[in-house]
Amino acid sequence: MTDHPKGSTEAWEALRAHQRQLENVRVADLFEGDDKRFERFSMQAGELFVDLSKNRITQETVKLLLALAEARGLAARRRAMFEGQRINTTEDRAVLHVALRNRSNTPILVNGKDVMPDVNAVLAQMERFAGAVRRGEWRGHTGERITDVVNIGIGGSHLGPQMVVTALKPYTTAALTTHFVSNVDGAAISEVLAGLRPESTLFVVSSKTFTTQETMTNAHTARRWLVERLKSDKAVARHFVAVSTNLAKVAEFGIERQNVFAFWDWVGGRYSLWSAIGLSIVLAVGYERFVELLEGAHELDRHFQDADPNRNAPLLMGLLGVWYGNFFGAESSAVLPYDESLRYLPSYLQQAFMESNGKDVDLAGERVAWQTGAIIWGSPGTDGQHAYYQLLHQGTKLIPADFIAPARPFHALTEHHDILLANFLAQTEALMLGRTRAQTRAMLEEQGAPADRLELLSAAKSFPGNRPTTSILMPQLTPHALGNLIALYEHAIFTQGVVWDIDSFDQMGVELGKELATNLLGEVRAGASAPGTHDASTAGLLAHLGQLRGR
Repeated sequence: MTDHPKGSTEAWEALRAHQRQLENVRVADLFEGDDKRFERFSMQAGELFVDLSKNRITQETVKLLLALAEARGLAARRRAMFEGQRINTTEDRAVLHVALRNRSNTPILVNGKDVMPDVNAVLAQMERFAGAVRRGEWRGHTGERITDVVNIGIGGSHLGPQMVVTALKPYTTAALTTHFVSNVDGAAISEVLAGLRPESTLFVVSSKTFTTQETMTNAHTARRWLVERLKSDKAVARHFVAVSTNLAKVAEFGIERQNVFAFWDWVGGRYSLWSAIGLSIVLAVGYERFVELLEGAHELDRHFQDADPNRNAPLLMGLLGVWYGNFFGAESSAVLPYDESLRYLPSYLQQAFMESNGKDVDLAGERVAWQTGAIIWGSPGTDGQHAYYQLLHQGTKLIPADFIAPARPFHALTEHHDILLANFLAQTEALMLGRTRAQTRAMLEEQGAPADRLELLSAAKSFPGNRPTTSILMPQLTPHALGNLIALYEHAIFTQGVVWDIDSFDQMGVELGKELATNLLGEVRAGASAPGTHDASTAGLLAHLGQLRGR
């Protein structure tokens, strides 16, 4: 794909020419010729220290990328988002996850109304309820204290809370254990319920419409489980709360109005952990820690708005994604947290990036002629080193990678953390430097490798290097630092969407499959479909499933 978004021809062509100049330049050589490179391309963003110096960039690259952002009107689009304008064009909505963590309380208007009083009212409701549960004042139907919380949701109503609660495990209370159910596969909820007592379990059902098939199927299964064991429909009111806007459906389910937590249509699912969707986070870590999470995100919001563009971490990280995807042909990017607590971060960012920017039409509804989005994947180090790092080091694909690590752990096993950090540093260095065939041959000769195998081993054990990495360090994985980190990536996503001229805040691509699944449900149960209803493959698979299930 060689075309580019409208209004950016000159900037795009300048970057294309610049990429040709840099194509065979090695980052290691750029370090050799510039003893200030590290300082020039590293920056502080809240508690995060972001090092971009191992990327395939020069000062000219940054200048040209910023010119592209300017040509695409990024500053105006950013301002429009923070002002509550309807930048989600396909759904004609504002995009205001930033209002949910607006700790300055500066008024933000939607349709002429300041949304902050409503945001603060829901936060206060979350504080009251979670505090009552954590103190043991909120009791179950039989009078027992709540010991287990089950978050039932899917997509952003699941991935965000699960990621944060897991990341902030050192801050959770021992009095409450949090569980997560999202998949409609009955094995998921069966496994969770098998280890729980209904008398002491609280369910948080998160669904804006209270009609999401996966969430409501799991919620009704949990409801039956509870009612059958406690012998009363009235038990539902003491064991279920809802995060929803559909009050009628919630009441029909048996949840009392005062136990419904609201959010708004300007909150996208994958940006919603800052809202009442984060209720399970508040229950797990407490309201004060949740506020620290919000404050960390708000700090990065201010950084994104106010920092010098040359030192603006989310802006530059977003533009680097464009640089590699559109000019180097990279199709994926790895997120590699060197902290087991962040094991769900790659999955969370997978949705954030791929649901936001996996779009094939621009803001005018025209099909794009340029690459958008990136495949996001990864897992914690050092597990990944013994799995797919082979591809990162010696594969034929260019895969930019983000390495993330806290300087200090919460556990007392400092020797483990020293080894972890040594691997963190070694991998970014190895990916950049590589090792030439001549260097490898000399090493092998010194080690006494057999002469008849020298050429083969020299080839197999050499590394091309020049693989781009970004390093993100923080003092410790605190709620505040985690808020910094999530918002850093949110604004990188926004930046890419603006450059690509797409709507990063709808998700129309998830709808068709859901619609077809609804239509197919009855046929799956029957084990057959009417002739001509489906393509030959789907009809054949449906029939074969019917046979396998004895229908």
